[in-house]
Amino acid sequence: MTGYTELAERFGTPAYVYDLDRVAAAKRDLFAALPEEAHLFYAVKANPHPELVREMCAGTGRGCRAEISSVGELAAVLAAGASAADVLYTGPGKTEGELTEALKEGVRLFSVESLGDLRRVGETAGRLGVVADCLLRVNSASASASTSIRMTGVPSQFGFDSETLPALRDELTAVPGTRVAGAHFFPLSNAKDEASLIAEFRHTIAVAAGLQDELGVRFRFVDIGGGFAAPYAVTGDRPVYGELRAALAETLDAHFPGWREGAPRIAFESGRHLVGDSGTLLAGVVNLKESRGRRFAILDGGINTFGGMSGLGRILPVSVELHGPQEPADQVASLVGPLCTPGDVLGRDIPLPALAPGDVVAVPNAGAYGPTASLLMFLGRPAPVEIVVRGGDVVSASRIEHTRAYAYGQGER
Repeated sequence: MTGYTELAERFGTPAYVYDLDRVAAAKRDLFAALPEEAHLFYAVKANPHPELVREMCAGTGRGCRAEISSVGELAAVLAAGASAADVLYTGPGKTEGELTEALKEGVRLFSVESLGDLRRVGETAGRLGVVADCLLRVNSASASASTSIRMTGVPSQFGFDSETLPALRDELTAVPGTRVAGAHFFPLSNAKDEASLIAEFRHTIAVAAGLQDELGVRFRFVDIGGGFAAPYAVTGDRPVYGELRAALAETLDAHFPGWREGAPRIAFESGRHLVGDSGTLLAGVVNLKESRGRRFAILDGGINTFGGMSGLGRILPVSVELHGPQEPADQVASLVGPLCTPGDVLGRDIPLPALAPGDVVAVPNAGAYGPTASLLMFLGRPAPVEIVVRGGDVVSASRIEHTRAYAYGQGER
């Protein structure tokens, strides 16, 4: 394929390179690891680039459905050619305006986080003369895996506390404009290993079946979440799950005997696992300096380019490879960006190749949580170029642009 050095010379840096062949491979591998009857949602927040969304939802092989949390993501999904009828709309703060737009576009499946959220969906749907299918997002009181990023079992803005749901049954099933269609779980992110992932899914399936019995409502749809792992901004390979499919089928047979015939339909969701290894961040070395015994390599892209998730501890330290005229050599330095804030750090005292101004470094496994999860507008610097390739050819090159829209004319206040 076209080399990173050539792409950097042609389009400049900082730049992301997304390989659609790798996106297709990740989608194919994950579908192969899940039961044939299962649905798979692509979490658009991981990367809403239209070419990647199109590959996920309407590209080669089986298609994913889209999981979104805003009308902006909905617009990206529709622009990619996916159907609103296949979308799952999630999030704890869905406004009446957002719900109105989503319902008018044809979205009919929503994950609701509370009784108030359910009622807001119902009120909006009723006003439009439609009925919305709602999945009750569940914040389970217990969990299986003790590693990874926990998304359940603690006080949270996400989901109904599982122990409160039986007492709410009559209220939940009586909201005009809605049908309780099932349940939505997302107990963890980035499971440590396949055994942990299987244990968590088994636990979630058992909780879902028990909740169905407690509520006395036959679930038509159960989304048991994700947790599929992927390296993030470091070297390494995306895991492929060889034991998961059989373990899931066995557990589903035990708890939901009709699931193979769609009673209920079973779904999973994934973001970073599907697109993470498709992306490489290219950044140019602007300057090198030493300060009180420490080395710093200053790049033309920092947390404005790749840093929106750094507050969750998901970035430091990154790994870089040299794409330039020099041979790699070990040194230790801090990798920093061009912003006038001490927080603009991609890695502190990390091993780096010998660098010189003008070199281009590559950060691997950077296809998820990139530009749209970063401080794009901070200091008014331009967004990175996003280059999409397939089979060695450049499919597109684009850049996100921000413009200001005035709500009133000049001179009016």
